[in-house]
Amino acid sequence: MLIRGSNGVGYKAYSDNLIGEFVEQAWENGVDVFRIFDSLNWMKSLGPCIEHVRTRTNGLAEGSICYTNDILNPENTKYNLKYYVNLAKEIENAGAHILGVKDMAGLLKPYAAYELISALKSELKIPIHLHTHDTSSIQSATYLKAIEAGVDVVDVALGGLSGLTSQPNFNSVVEMMKFQDRASSINIDSLNEYSNYWETVRDYYYPFESGLKAGSGEVFKHEIPGGQYSNLKPQAQALGLESRFHEITKMYGEVNTLFGDIVKVTPSSKVVGDMAQYLVSNNLTIQDVIERGDSISFPQSVVDLFKGELGQPVGGFPEALQKLILKDQKPYTDRPNAHIPPLDLDQEYKDFKKIFEHDLSRTIDYTDFLSYQLYPKVFTDAFNKHLKYDNLMNLPTKNFFYGMEIGEETIVELDKGKTLLITLDSIGKANEDGIVTVYFKVNGQGRSVEIKDTAIKVDKVENLKADKNDTNEIGAPLQGMLSTILVKKGEKVSKNQPLFIIEAMKMETTITANTDATVKKIVLKTGFMVNSEDLVVVLE
Repeated sequence: MLIRGSNGVGYKAYSDNLIGEFVEQAWENGVDVFRIFDSLNWMKSLGPCIEHVRTRTNGLAEGSICYTNDILNPENTKYNLKYYVNLAKEIENAGAHILGVKDMAGLLKPYAAYELISALKSELKIPIHLHTHDTSSIQSATYLKAIEAGVDVVDVALGGLSGLTSQPNFNSVVEMMKFQDRASSINIDSLNEYSNYWETVRDYYYPFESGLKAGSGEVFKHEIPGGQYSNLKPQAQALGLESRFHEITKMYGEVNTLFGDIVKVTPSSKVVGDMAQYLVSNNLTIQDVIERGDSISFPQSVVDLFKGELGQPVGGFPEALQKLILKDQKPYTDRPNAHIPPLDLDQEYKDFKKIFEHDLSRTIDYTDFLSYQLYPKVFTDAFNKHLKYDNLMNLPTKNFFYGMEIGEETIVELDKGKTLLITLDSIGKANEDGIVTVYFKVNGQGRSVEIKDTAIKVDKVENLKADKNDTNEIGAPLQGMLSTILVKKGEKVSKNQPLFIIEAMKMETTITANTDATVKKIVLKTGFMVNSEDLVVVLE
């Protein structure tokens, strides 16, 4: 299991007893190895989680360093070889059973890998496990040099699922090491069979691909992690920025420099991505941030990062930028978890069951409760979807994503001995509200259901736009859902007071008042989808 130190599997700090309980329950439910890391390489986040694994489970604690920059660059004095070796020693001294090296953007070049692994092997007593992403398409060479230097474990992906923002090709690495001292005994023919199977399965998921058609050397400029690169494109689509995707990747690198060149792994990488998309969406430059930052409503994730909610980066945050972003808020200088009181897990579990233990086809259990504590909104949304649609796991993947063709039959196994044969007969014409009647058979019996056809175009509603020259008109800074309005008509507000929140693809932006004023009018309602610059609140 990947676990983000004191951030658990989430995007913020949690109480220490919640993280400890989560680790213990993960072990009880079958997790053997915990790959523990911190998105800023902060030992005050890594250490407590390593301790949880050692004291509350019989699992293996793989304490990890996150690689960034280039140790062979003589101008790199921040993340150099000495930095990584010293950090690795701290992790070993904290009790880690294995050292993980997480190269999430695939920045570890072959010759740098040889230097790094050689140095770590000479200084540490514990095994070393290397993980990388093949965005640049040279990471198999990185593995070759790491193997020559004595690395103990490398992460790979089956051929049909490998390359680009995934891991290097398992099948090819095995072939690469044939007839060498460290040759693998894995059967290459079996690997190729598995690869062929998953290559076919992968076709079903093509809409979620990164969009890369070949390796890209640009990764050494923008340093976007492989997993995040795959998510950026749908996020850009949701924000109406798909045609400006390369502007976003370029801005990502510029934002990283603005932030002081931080380690970029989830969740810190998400913050850099949020800021990049926010700036592109609002046609803002880095210079605009420096000159006008006191009047900009930054994404909430950016505010949280600079407040210290995710810990402290190497060398600290740029102080002038931190003041611009936080405005009147004071940052943490210690562990954010120290400011979170322990959860009363027994009482919270009782309260949780009162809310959720009903109308479900299975019993709510303690692992559901822990999931809710880490991701309350995501869990609630999933719970409500389950209530509405029941368990969709048994649907064939093709039909789940792409529906059925007229006359097509599909088999759905609900349980042992309980199988449905579903045939799609016809689809009626849509009425004026976009509702269609779908006719089908279930085990030979005719059925019909009325559904909303989302493919039918409806008249586009144009919202009023905020006047850029009128500081009293407060508009949406980006496309998304108006999730929360925090003020009422007639309410007096002070400068930097939150007015409303826009949500889009895990990015939450709180828009604040730019001066002391009174709320004259609230133009839109909660739940509305808004475009950039749509008028939301009028002040006076």
